[in-house]
Amino acid sequence: MPVVDSAEAAGRRESGPGSGQSAAPGSARVGTAQTGTEQSGPDRASALSAVPAAGSRRGMPPTGCVKFFYGPMDCGKSTLALQLDHNHSRQGRRGLLLTRLDRSRTGQISSRMGLSRAAVEADDDLDIAELVRACWAEGRRVDYVIVDEAQFFTPAQIEQLTQLADDVQVDVYAFGIATDFRGRMFPGSTRLFELADEAIPLQVEVLCWCGRPARFNARVVDGVVAREGAQVVVADTAAGTGEVRYQVLCRAHHRSGDLGPDSGEGTIPLVDPR
Repeated sequence: MPVVDSAEAAGRRESGPGSGQSAAPGSARVGTAQTGTEQSGPDRASALSAVPAAGSRRGMPPTGCVKFFYGPMDCGKSTLALQLDHNHSRQGRRGLLLTRLDRSRTGQISSRMGLSRAAVEADDDLDIAELVRACWAEGRRVDYVIVDEAQFFTPAQIEQLTQLADDVQVDVYAFGIATDFRGRMFPGSTRLFELADEAIPLQVEVLCWCGRPARFNARVVDGVVAREGAQVVVADTAAGTGEVRYQVLCRAHHRSGDLGPDSGEGTIPLVDPR
């Protein structure tokens, strides 16, 4: 039985009855929708010509990933950040934990479930890329960076995180709230949505008092939903009776300001750091 090369067979099918043209064995044909003419080569008019062939990315330099996990208050962001750090560290990876204005005010990532771990407390002047280089200079590895309360970081610091991922292959995992008490984006969160490889909503559903999914962090001042004020009022207290607190509401009740029939229960008290 004669052996037929697969490329030659493909060429025969291409030049079958009615085609009017013959194709050389193994050659590729690309037609345009307007004229039906043949073109070849990756730099011609094909819309897919810029897509690398399978495996050709192997020669490209590796990069780290940037993932942004977001959700309303009380959906488990800090808990997930600590769990992710645990999972990576037990496999021998070494991480750097960052936070800003954590509820504990003590330079740590803490969750409402009682978990906590020491972290670097950031401010506006912190250069995260320089911090990582300083760790390396001291002989400490940094394979990944975990950022909690990412909404409070500056856009410039978010760009520094992406620089670490692209230039030195450090993985970045950021956790934060997308919008403030007015339903408007935090600058740090906006930059993460713009630059992150993945923006992932947390799957733990937080409910409004009415039972509908809640994603609006209402600021309650003297029993009334605030519409104006400083964007940042933080420092969650475990057992406070302060006049300022937050309550997570659905869109309808955030708009109406309806805190429900038991409006002091199930809320998250906060203290203005000023």
